[in-house]
Amino acid sequence: MASFIKALLLVVVAEMGDKTQLLAMVSKYKAKQVLLGVLIATILNHALAVAVGSYLSSVIPMDLVKIIAAVSFLAFGLWTIRGDKLDDEENKKVKFGPIVTVAIAFFLAEMGDKTQLMTITIAAENQQPLFILMGTTVGMLIADGIGILGGAWMCKHIPDIYIKWVAGAIFIFFGTLTVYNSVPAAFLGPIYIVLYLALMGLLIYLFGVKFAYFGQVCDIASAKKDDSLDVESEEEIKKRA
Repeated sequence: MASFIKALLLVVVAEMGDKTQLLAMVSKYKAKQVLLGVLIATILNHALAVAVGSYLSSVIPMDLVKIIAAVSFLAFGLWTIRGDKLDDEENKKVKFGPIVTVAIAFFLAEMGDKTQLMTITIAAENQQPLFILMGTTVGMLIADGIGILGGAWMCKHIPDIYIKWVAGAIFIFFGTLTVYNSVPAAFLGPIYIVLYLALMGLLIYLFGVKFAYFGQVCDIASAKKDDSLDVESEEEIKKRA
């Protein structure tokens, strides 16, 4: 059960401002159609990720798995504070029904994405595949549901940069804690700690300031709202005509 909760919470954090959450926000379909498509895509995609993670845990020593997990969490934190963006190709619609279209779009967007890689890492570290799959799936539905239903409200009351930095800080904290518990005691001296903090400070500046994507989450939410208003206006004009 602890693995389920951990996987759920980490996926919710990872999805804040992630590419797949942006896809959910920009989708023109009904919320229940989008969430059903997300459910199908997540089960398929994360089942693959959990299988890969479980296999890796069987062939790689657990001490090495923990170090890889620590580095991965730090990388996820930097990835999160940098943010994600949608490319034009990812925003194109597929000519199927709404649910199949969303499922295909989300499945492809998740391939190699932060959430999929994190699922592999958690599965390798915890060795409880069923609970990991359930936790990451529920986490995806919660995070994308927040994006669909509450994206505009969040952008109005909470700047997306705060969301990214809080989520990124959580990952960096877990990564640092895992590093502390995984590396030999010889690497926990003052010199190594100072070097670690200096390196992380530099990386946080580069990913969180220099190369960060700013404002796209709220821009998409605002654009979606404006498009909806435009469609309603066109329908009213047609009715009057």
